[in-house]
Amino acid sequence: MLLTGDYHTHTLYSHGKGTVLENAMRAKEIGLKEIAITDHGFEQLAFGLRHDRIPQLITDCKKASEQVGIPVYVGTEANLCDENGRTDLQPKDYKDFDIFLMGIHRFVRFTRFRDFWYMLMLNSWHTSMHIKPSESLIRYNTNAYINAIKNNPIDVITHLNYQSFCDVVEVAKAARDYGTYIELNSKKVHLTDEEVAKIRDTGVHFLIDSDAHSVDRIGDTQLVDKLLERVEIPHAQIDNIDGKYPKFRFREFKERNL
Repeated sequence: MLLTGDYHTHTLYSHGKGTVLENAMRAKEIGLKEIAITDHGFEQLAFGLRHDRIPQLITDCKKASEQVGIPVYVGTEANLCDENGRTDLQPKDYKDFDIFLMGIHRFVRFTRFRDFWYMLMLNSWHTSMHIKPSESLIRYNTNAYINAIKNNPIDVITHLNYQSFCDVVEVAKAARDYGTYIELNSKKVHLTDEEVAKIRDTGVHFLIDSDAHSVDRIGDTQLVDKLLERVEIPHAQIDNIDGKYPKFRFREFKERNL
């Protein structure tokens, strides 16, 4: 399966191994029409993008686009920081970015102790010990995702349910209603086949992304290819294949408001 664009890739600006130019060159080499650089958000404590590096990131993306000949978008994979849906991409920074991804991650500067407890401690505990999550944990994560989708012009929810637990149907319905994509991540197994089928049946649209942290994985879809052999998803619901380009919510928001 050939992607039109890979919209989830990392570089040395967070904890990827390649440069912006190297990612772009690889995208061009394998036939992608565009690529996004989406390093981790500002409040990822170990390796998040820092505000003082944004100007150089923008310059690198512009130069890479000019050199390689395909669009190279300035993006971020923002962190979900609390149950109210706060992310670490704030409106004051919108002008600097083209694409807005968001997911649940560990070691983030959460808003309150309650958010630290649920989003890091309880998610980690249940994941590592293979314990069935409580209804309260599922409700917390579900509320956090839905509130983030409602309150922010998020383009893509990344690796839904990876090391976390939510009601995927309710999250997918919110994503469908607000124009946010659900990602099929080709780096992580983050949804069961049953969950994928339930999400598909809501009518939400998907993007397939590599989540590449090394240059050689740009555009890699192998894990998702195997998933799609088991779970049928109509191609009409996947918006970055067959020459199609996604309709990004964040772009439309900026055109209306900035």
